[in-house]
Parts: sequence; structure tokens; C-alpha cells
Amino acid sequence: MLLIMVFNFLVGMTDIYVAGFIGPEVQAVVGFVSQIFFVNIIIANAVSIGTTALLSRSIGAGDFAGAVKIARQSLIFGILAALVLMMAGLALYRELVAIAGFPENIRGLAERFIRIFALSLGPNYILIISNAVFRASGEVKKVLVTMFLVSAVNILGNFVLVFGIPPFPKMGDIGIALSTALAVTAGMIINFILFSFSRWRTIFRTPAAVSGNTIKKIIGLSWPAALLQIAWNAGSIVLYNILGRLGSASITALAALTNGLRIEAIIYLPAYALNMAAAVLVGQNLGAKNVVRAEEVGWKIASSGIALISVMAIIIFIRAEAFASIVTGNPSVLKETVRYLRFNMVSEPFMALSSILGGGLQGAGDTKGTMRIIIIAMWVIRLPLAYLLALGLGYGARGVWTAMVISMVIQSILIAYRFHRGPWRGITLDP
Repeated sequence: MLLIMVFNFLVGMTDIYVAGFIGPEVQAVVGFVSQIFFVNIIIANAVSIGTTALLSRSIGAGDFAGAVKIARQSLIFGILAALVLMMAGLALYRELVAIAGFPENIRGLAERFIRIFALSLGPNYILIISNAVFRASGEVKKVLVTMFLVSAVNILGNFVLVFGIPPFPKMGDIGIALSTALAVTAGMIINFILFSFSRWRTIFRTPAAVSGNTIKKIIGLSWPAALLQIAWNAGSIVLYNILGRLGSASITALAALTNGLRIEAIIYLPAYALNMAAAVLVGQNLGAKNVVRAEEVGWKIASSGIALISVMAIIIFIRAEAFASIVTGNPSVLKETVRYLRFNMVSEPFMALSSILGGGLQGAGDTKGTMRIIIIAMWVIRLPLAYLLALGLGYGARGVWTAMVISMVIQSILIAYRFHRGPWRGITLDP
């Protein structure tokens, strides 16, 4: 899982690196449209969380036939949702950019990016959900193979399509979006091949009929995760909106946030890998009726994650300027990116605690509790505080960075308390 996160990180860094050759405006667009893109794949990510919770329990209980049924219904539901969102994205791309309050001079580029990403939603949904199936059953090496190839296509595509390496024409900034679309399509095809030549081939042997009961269970676990991600990503867009209101400093602040998030992804790699590991292991142990071990696994993974991420945060804090110079050569953007990193490194151990124990809660089926805590942290604490500090009190981008740190600390405390109380022990999931 860590290697898979490394591949994802390299793709994100390549997007920003290539965009940096064109200008800070393109870097800002890449960061902004990434948030829009994440909003549009929310259902896929939510379904993958519900699929992991149900399927890992089936695997832990030794019920592979039930696991196949869950996997098939998850894929069907995901495909239908992707078609609806694709049509919405193609119809409302102008409105999405306008609502976000993006500067007028780069709205056209953002609109083109959104249209391309909308067309790739179907393949991306199938890729995300099929990866969750392999992950929940412990077949993570298959996901590793797929994501390595997806990342290779995406990274090579960035250089080939943007700069026009023969025989491909030079496409400029739009090549960044096209390379992503081509990569996720390739990943979908690879996973279908892996399904066909493994024990999961029975997914294709029975009619693709919709099972209302299974879909209902998946939705029951998925909708809180979907609402959580909607709230989080919408909140991130609001942060972009706040930074976009800083007048002449807006482009610098927007580019710094984009760059900072990409560098910060170095730390997210082990955190998210351990998040998914915690979800699977807690779910499998609950499926095997071993509640005590499920809780012990959650705390042990969280402890190791905090230790590792604290070391990484200290290194980035000390070498912030060196890291920031990798993604930008613009002096003002470099200075603000360094400031962002040094603010946010303080909160990284808390982020690790929140992410890993949150994964354990989701694997246990406590998606509603996780949802409530993270929505409170974003909409009750982070956004009002960011607006007050950045615009009300005039601290600018520093006010936003401060609000991000404070909200993450509070979020981690609430998540840890939820896991410690253990209401998830009484949640029953019957695949």
C-alpha cells in the first residue's frame, strides 16, 4: 500500500512539476481542478469504503461467495453513478468554475480540464472500486501492479503530451488532463484482465443483475463516507475561494496551497497506506469475531504511523525551502510555499492519528461517526476560522494555514476518543 501511495505521489508531483514549466497560473488550475475532480469521484471512494467494510468481513469469515456478490454489486452501482456524474460534469462545468470564484484569466483552462476529467469518470470509478475489491481480500500486489502501470502512463503522458515528444504533437497545458484520463482507462482494462484470470472471474459468470439488498447495505455504509468527502472537498474549494479573495496576493497563495499539498503528500503516503491497512485488518478481525484483536491492531498501527510521520515532518520542516524549490522557481510562490509547509508540519502527527484510527472506524462500519467528526472539524472550525483570520483580521494566507493546523488537532482528538469509546464494537454487518 505504501508503494501504491508513492506512485500516486509521483503522479501528483509530476503534474505540478510539468505545470511549473508553463507558469504559476497553470499550477493553481491543476490544484483547483484536482479538488473538483475529487468531488466527482466521491461516490467511487465512498463505495470502495463500504465495499472494504463488507467484503473484508466476508473474507475474514471465509465466505468467498458472499465476497463475489458484494464485489459485483459494488461495480454495478459505481458504473451507474459514474454515468450520472459524467453527464452532470459535462453540462455544468462553467458553473463549477464560476462558483469557486476562480480568477477570470484562468477560468477557460479550468473549464477545459473539468470536461476532460468528466469523460474519464467511468473508467476511474471502475478502477477505484476494483482496487478496493483486491485490497479488502488481501490481494494488494495486484493493485500494486495496476497502479504502477497507471502511474507510468500518467507520468510519461505528462511529458509526451505537454511538450510534444515525437510522434505525439505538443498539446501544452491540456496534456496534463489528457494523460490522467488515458492512465485511468488503462488501469480499468488491466483490472478487468486480472479479474478474468483469478478467483474473481466468477464475477462475470452470472448475469449482472442488481441485488437490492446488497446495494442497500453498500449504500448504508457508503453514504456517510460520501457526505464526509463532499464536505471535505467542498471545504477545500472554499479555502481556494478564500485565498482567491486576497487581491494581488491571490495567485501566489493559490499556487502555494497547490504546491504545499503536493509536497505534504510525501507524509500522506504512509498515513493513507496505514489508513487502508487499518480498515482491512479491523474488518477482517471483526469478521473472524476477534474484537479485542481488532482494537489492538488499530492502536498499534496508529502508534507506528505517528512515530514515522513525526520524523518525516521534522525533516520537511527543517528543509522546507529545498522541498519547495522542487516545484516552483517563482520567488514569491517559493516563500509562501515554505511558510505553508512550516505551519502544517506541526499538525502532521495529529493527521496521522486521525487518518489511521479513522480508517479503523470505517473498516468497522462506523462511517457515520467518522463523518460527523470530520464535518465538524472542517465546517465548524476550519472554514470560519480561516475566513476570520485571513479576511476579517487581515492575516492573509497565514490565517488560512493557522486554521488548518488548529482544526486538524481538534479532529484527531475527537477521532481518537471515538475509537477509544468503541461504539463500533456493537455494529453488525451481515454480508
